[in-house]
Amino acid sequence: MTLPLPDKRLVRAAFEKAAMRYDEAAVLQREVGTRLLERLELMKIDPQRVLEVGSGTGFCSTQLAARYPQTQFIALDIAHGMLRSARQRFGWWRRLRRRPGFVCADAESLPLADASVDLLFSNVTLQWCNDPERTFAEFMRVLKPGGLLLFSTFGPDTLKELRAAWRAVDDAMHVNAFIDMHDLGDGLLRNGFADPVMDREDIVLTYADARTLMDDLKTIGAHNVNRGRRTGLTGKNKLHAMLAAYEQFRRDGRLPATYEVVYGHAWVPLTPRQQAHEGATTISFAQFQAGLKQGR
Repeated sequence: MTLPLPDKRLVRAAFEKAAMRYDEAAVLQREVGTRLLERLELMKIDPQRVLEVGSGTGFCSTQLAARYPQTQFIALDIAHGMLRSARQRFGWWRRLRRRPGFVCADAESLPLADASVDLLFSNVTLQWCNDPERTFAEFMRVLKPGGLLLFSTFGPDTLKELRAAWRAVDDAMHVNAFIDMHDLGDGLLRNGFADPVMDREDIVLTYADARTLMDDLKTIGAHNVNRGRRTGLTGKNKLHAMLAAYEQFRRDGRLPATYEVVYGHAWVPLTPRQQAHEGATTISFAQFQAGLKQGR
């Protein structure tokens, strides 16, 4: 099944508009980002340059810069407004100390040199890309041999309650579409990444009513931005019908909103020379001399 594609102009406009109030409603994004950052504790990597793709207002950016204080850090986002907020989050003294870079660009066309990044970190951004294959190809291009890609995104069960409620009303596309975890893993392999690891979990937020959920989605810029969506305002009758349909999911006085969170990481293969070095045993010259004397 071919998924509808995000309209990049709408994506950029939505996040430009959302930048000022994004942190008010981005509870889930911060939680997923925190869990993604925790995975770095298990990764054996000492990067010289870190790139965050889809840095947003900088919640993960400051923590990445603090984790790797000696590294060159680059925050990249499609929206200028998000980068302005991220820059403010760093503060002037932290900018002087770590000299982070802020780049406004598209994840599918990174303005970085080949093999220039050791760690590429991306929290809930991939779902806004038109072509994950092209995005993974760009990630592979800018990562050095031995570099690490670590990302999170949303899977197809995300907002399944909202999608089902709208489906009871009409067959139009009201909710963004999301890619299956296994397809993402296959895409990593096709683009040359080694040892990809994919896993998922469901995180359920609850709301007093569906209108509050829709307001939160709009506040963070995550409302429907797919190409081919119906333009214009949704009629009151349809909206009321959707809200009524959503009520079937109410439990303990609250309405659930399920997010299927997908996590992935993979490595760029080492060059043959690096592989040989990794497998070599290193000894000091003094040890080498001692070995020669013992062999006499």
